[in-house]
Amino acid sequence: MRSFLQRENLNFKKSIVGQKATIQKIRLFDIQAHCLYFGDMRAMHQPQITCSLIALAIFFNAPRIDSQTTFTEQQSAQSYGLRVSVDEVVLTFHAADAHGLPINDLKLDELTLSDNGKPPRKILAFQSLQDLPLRAGILIDTSDSMAQDFSSDAVISTKYIERLLHRPMDQAFILKFGALSEITQPWTSDKNALAAGIRRSAATRASQLRGTALLNAIYQACLNQFGHIDHPGTGNFILLFSDGEDNASNATLKNVVDACQHANTAIYAFRASPKSSFSTGPKTLADLASETGGGVFNIPDSDEEIDTELATIEANLRYQYRLIYRPGDLVPDGTFHRIALKAPERVATIAIRSGYYAPFR
Repeated sequence: MRSFLQRENLNFKKSIVGQKATIQKIRLFDIQAHCLYFGDMRAMHQPQITCSLIALAIFFNAPRIDSQTTFTEQQSAQSYGLRVSVDEVVLTFHAADAHGLPINDLKLDELTLSDNGKPPRKILAFQSLQDLPLRAGILIDTSDSMAQDFSSDAVISTKYIERLLHRPMDQAFILKFGALSEITQPWTSDKNALAAGIRRSAATRASQLRGTALLNAIYQACLNQFGHIDHPGTGNFILLFSDGEDNASNATLKNVVDACQHANTAIYAFRASPKSSFSTGPKTLADLASETGGGVFNIPDSDEEIDTELATIEANLRYQYRLIYRPGDLVPDGTFHRIALKAPERVATIAIRSGYYAPFR
């Protein structure tokens, strides 16, 4: 009997292979980590981030990239597609200055990269990805434990949609969940349709089943929604409104993290106050965010807080770097790798969406 994740991933891979059998042997290790640092830059001349890495093998049919390049929104999202071989690693990260503004002019010779303490055997490409179109999933917890938060979540999530998706190529979908999940608005760039989907999520609770299947909902969103878009060419994220409680999922945290990393999707959680001091919800949300390269916010109290959080999310997703390299000693044994990335003094923070396990043959 295959595990839950194996069954789902087998179906997903079959659908892709059916479309493009010629790329069966091509795999992408999409490095996704969450490391926000840096501290007082006056005291540090070589900021460093050490990241835990989780590897993902995924399939793409797109042009190979072999040089340092910069792109703009006028180019098709397909410009960001890539194809890499099984022994190549793709590291994606965002760099900002002390004021939180994106730094988009880093050069490769300003960075020092190590993989498990060793320099890469060869760096194949380094790109600055600018003005990426956004793809957002708004996931709203409508279970009993969130009943008192329905109205405020609807208002706040609508504000995020109105302010974050402000370019023609940006799109989002709305999903509500309790014991079961339901798409209340499929992918669209129509803000009015998205707002209506949010209202339907908060107003209707059709399922009579009790419980919360948070992990199932996120897994399905990453597999069935983000898994079918051009995820190398977009900035993908989930805005999750929940207290983090889960008592009805079949999926595990690892299943969810693997699915989201596979789809290059970060989770930004807006945490409702836990109903008990013994709640595991806050830790669940923190783990989901850190392993997918997102973040956790408290429910904002003001428009100013919303604007601040939006600026952080948008900068992280629209302005990124992609570095493709061959590790010095990549052995196909499934072992866990760590990456250290050093940046120049002008870089105050780096956000890296996380990491990898070496593949098995």
